[in-house]
Amino acid sequence: MIVQALHSYYMRKSSSGELAPHGFERKGIPFIAVIDERGKLVQLEDTREGSGPKRRSREFLVPQAVKRASGISANLLWDTAEYVLATSGRGKDARVAQQHAAFVDRLTTIRELTDDVGLSAVLRFVAEKDVTRIGSEPAFAELAETNAVMAFRLVDDSEQLICQRPAIVEAIRAAGQLHDAEQERSFCAIQGAADAPARLHPAIKRVWGAQSSGANMVSFNLDAFESYGRKQGANAPIGSAAAFAYTTALNHLLRKGSPQRMQVGDTSTVFWASGPSRMEEDFAALFGVGSEDNPDHRTQAVRNLYASVSNGLYVPQADRDTEFFVLGLAPNAARVAVRFWYRATVADLAPTILQHLEDFTISKPDFAPEHLSMFALLNSIALLGRADNVPPNLGGDVFRSALSGLPYPAALLPAAIRRIRAEREVGHPRAAVLKACLNRQIRHRHLDAKELHVNLDRENRDPGYRLGRLFAALERIQSAAQPGINATIRDRYYGAASSSPSSVFPVLLRLKNHHLSKLDNPRLSGWFEKTLMEIFSAIESFPAHLPLASQGMFAVGYYHQQQDFYASRAKPTSLADQSNESEKEKNP
Repeated sequence: MIVQALHSYYMRKSSSGELAPHGFERKGIPFIAVIDERGKLVQLEDTREGSGPKRRSREFLVPQAVKRASGISANLLWDTAEYVLATSGRGKDARVAQQHAAFVDRLTTIRELTDDVGLSAVLRFVAEKDVTRIGSEPAFAELAETNAVMAFRLVDDSEQLICQRPAIVEAIRAAGQLHDAEQERSFCAIQGAADAPARLHPAIKRVWGAQSSGANMVSFNLDAFESYGRKQGANAPIGSAAAFAYTTALNHLLRKGSPQRMQVGDTSTVFWASGPSRMEEDFAALFGVGSEDNPDHRTQAVRNLYASVSNGLYVPQADRDTEFFVLGLAPNAARVAVRFWYRATVADLAPTILQHLEDFTISKPDFAPEHLSMFALLNSIALLGRADNVPPNLGGDVFRSALSGLPYPAALLPAAIRRIRAEREVGHPRAAVLKACLNRQIRHRHLDAKELHVNLDRENRDPGYRLGRLFAALERIQSAAQPGINATIRDRYYGAASSSPSSVFPVLLRLKNHHLSKLDNPRLSGWFEKTLMEIFSAIESFPAHLPLASQGMFAVGYYHQQQDFYASRAKPTSLADQSNESEKEKNP
């Protein structure tokens, strides 16, 4: 299913010229040796753009790279400096000589199929290897030192590399056809027709945490994985053309700067549609991955998604049945593991994303973003707020729940509570995580409980929620009685209060009386008393222990009450003003 979807994506994109044809790939080539028809070097061209260490090489269409790890195997008409020029500053002269010989052999093999003048020029160049002339080029030192990739261009060809010349392209295709004709043909499970099976599939690159040389999603390298005497790729009958297609499509989606790729924890996530779709453009923005060129893209994407609830015009009617695919990949030794795979129509996907955004929406400070990104949500429950400390698998599991509408993973709620207790800080992202986890549990398990609101809910009688509100009120009274205090009751008692209320709240209530007696403003003191009475109206007793879900309710109640203290319709400047506003509402 995954390979078929990627194959279909390749066929759609290759027909428009966006993806390389069979046997070729798009590759960043930092250096180009410009030669004449006699094989003499004219100049060594540096194609990189920009400045500093972030200079990017221009991409060119070149013959598909060979698959190599520690062995010696040369690419056709392009490769590293060691293969092309036999230069090495790393003391590997014997190996470099073998690499260069492999490069020349590859040229000689293709020479049997074409007498193109460009190929002849390259053969003369590598035969003469005018080291003095090459070494005089300003870019040569960096080329040799970094063992960078290089290719060839005839001086009379303005932009076209030698490997792109029509005669050579035809020769490469003919060589591929000859190779396939020599192979035993079998039924390709992707194309539904006979084809030469791919013994080794091209490597998949740029999966976060995987080997830099690439890894495989389909491979067999031990007898235990093989059956009926079949070896390697014969165990998964995928033709060479289909193997090239799906790996080219996946590498295109994973490429650096791809707008269809996002990192969710340790999971490299790519997405695409079966046809042109607005969701393909907005999907990353909806989960908080913005564009440097258009920083307002996410805001507009979310606004369009919310508007679609009422007008149903998020996508044109003709595209509502367009299939949308989301693939999560993670490294696993020399392989790529599929962390999750999701498939739905655009019309079905939009409501689930909207529900995800609403579940994580909670009252916030003015400076906080309207909707939190997936990156911010996961970092909020990680040690030191660092992405590499996010528990393995958690990011992918959260993302899968967001797409499917199922409850968020069981590990998310305790992870958020642990960070709150360790750092004694609830904060906007953590409160949003708790609200989302608890609401989905209530909704999907049909629990006899009230879902949490975006803002403070004075009608919510849940014991954990009420105790959290009470703790916030007691902390606020302490801060008003002792302005500028270094450590509040939250720093000393939050962990115990949220897990064992009966052991802490009697002490805090006695402290409350002491703090209220120190307030000089009777109106403020009276306002606090009324607030406490309202909270106490639904508290029958202090439980000896709160279960995990109630500890989450405690944290959200605490956060909601704190935000309610800070917020006011008339923006009063002090708690005394708040008490005055409250009196005006009751006695207009």
